[in-house]
Amino acid sequence: MTSHSEDPYIEPTTDPALEWAQPSDAVRRHAQTQPDRVALIAAEQQISYRRLDQTIDRAAAALQRDGIAPHDVVALCGANAIDYVVIMLAALRVGAAFAPLAPSCTSDALGLMLDNCGASVVFVDTYGHNAVAAVRARTGVSGISMNGDEAFGALSEWLAPEGSSPEAVANDPEGVFNIIYSSGTTGTPKGIVHTHAMRWTQSAGSVQAIYNSDCVTLISTPLYSNTTLVCFLPALVAGGTLVLMPRFDAGAFLALAEQHRATHAMLVPVQYQRLLDHPAFDTTDLSCFELKFSTSAPFAAALKAQVLERWPGGLTEFYGMTEGGGSCVLAAHEHPDKLHTVGQPREGHDIRIINADGRQIDPRETGEIVGRSAVMMRDYYGDSERTRDAEWHDPDSGLRFIRSGDIGHFDEDGFVTIVDRVKDTIISGGFNLFPSDLEAVLRTHDAVLDAAVFGVPSERWGETPVAFVIARDNASAQDIQAWVNERVGKFQRLTDLRLVDTIPRNAIGKVSRHDLRQIYSDG
Repeated sequence: MTSHSEDPYIEPTTDPALEWAQPSDAVRRHAQTQPDRVALIAAEQQISYRRLDQTIDRAAAALQRDGIAPHDVVALCGANAIDYVVIMLAALRVGAAFAPLAPSCTSDALGLMLDNCGASVVFVDTYGHNAVAAVRARTGVSGISMNGDEAFGALSEWLAPEGSSPEAVANDPEGVFNIIYSSGTTGTPKGIVHTHAMRWTQSAGSVQAIYNSDCVTLISTPLYSNTTLVCFLPALVAGGTLVLMPRFDAGAFLALAEQHRATHAMLVPVQYQRLLDHPAFDTTDLSCFELKFSTSAPFAAALKAQVLERWPGGLTEFYGMTEGGGSCVLAAHEHPDKLHTVGQPREGHDIRIINADGRQIDPRETGEIVGRSAVMMRDYYGDSERTRDAEWHDPDSGLRFIRSGDIGHFDEDGFVTIVDRVKDTIISGGFNLFPSDLEAVLRTHDAVLDAAVFGVPSERWGETPVAFVIARDNASAQDIQAWVNERVGKFQRLTDLRLVDTIPRNAIGKVSRHDLRQIYSDG
């Protein structure tokens, strides 16, 4: 039921165009072989592969002029845009790593990220203005403004002159490609390190299986997220066209998909729901879609079924973590009877189930998912203790696995079902309660549009479950709570249920249970 191998890998390609490199090298190759092909589209702007390669060279030369050397870190804080992509790829071209920072984070959190990664230059736009104060508060850190922003000197003035080229830098497969921060709302954020070799393995595998130069990929999730990069990078390496949205909007997405005849897109589940609910959905021409992808958050089986029924093209769900480890794939259009699962382990991915004591158990039992593959983080940047906490080692072989923090199990066909998050488990009266179980019951009520369940302290039970619900007009919180409590076990009964207008989620659609608890405690 698991996919075991001592040294997981993706089979090397025989295609010389996919021999090991990095994305800016691929852009240079496309600039030579298909120079007039449109590489990026953003709002009213577009740029060819030839022009993109030239602009990356100008930015790379400017980075070297300012002292950025191999293994340094370049930070970005802003929305999806052509300037953003140029800087990201220019950093790679000079052998540096890039650290994409979430604009939604506070200035204090962004400051912690800058202190952690040690970036000496930060590129911002109007969306990333929370980073401005963090930059100005730090000596030795400079800022450059993208996309017409005026907080710092303009990118157009900073770029090296037309025709400039950087000094050549040797690629280092084990060098840091990016540092992605998984958190920033509370405490010290964790910087997840991916190497060049890991990213190339990931990108080349996707190019072989999914993308080609005819693809038009619509990017509506943020480039600071690994969710986006696993789609963006291989689409770029393949030489396709990428359409960038600065922020997701259902109506704008539909219009862009029809206008540019999009073939591929990565969306999180809440975006699928918003698109299907949009009044223009059924009249929009989406017939060019070949494949749509989803990851990052639980994807309800009923919603997957709606997407399959109403949206042309296949639907593939990826299950995995930014930290890497073991990943699963569900080709929903091929397995309509498995929509409640996240699919089977990818080839070369070793996924196992362990119990609370860290011992491997039967994969059909419920426990924490751990995984190993060629796609794994190197570490949390500068944080060896939390890196160790994220790892599990096979006691027999000593092989390193990444702990997912997810609770799940395999079925008899080798498909994985996710039950919940370890940290979200509610321990009430000594029993483990999973918020996802209660949310599933809530969503079967005719008046419930969305729901989130979380635990709060209880003197009697230790913890007890409460729910926030978005409901139809005239719905009664008391009636919904009573209805649910009649259908669940004694220890699962909701102590409280509140009707709300919105449920807090992050930019990639994950429910923020920390925010839920804070809102609840504030009354």
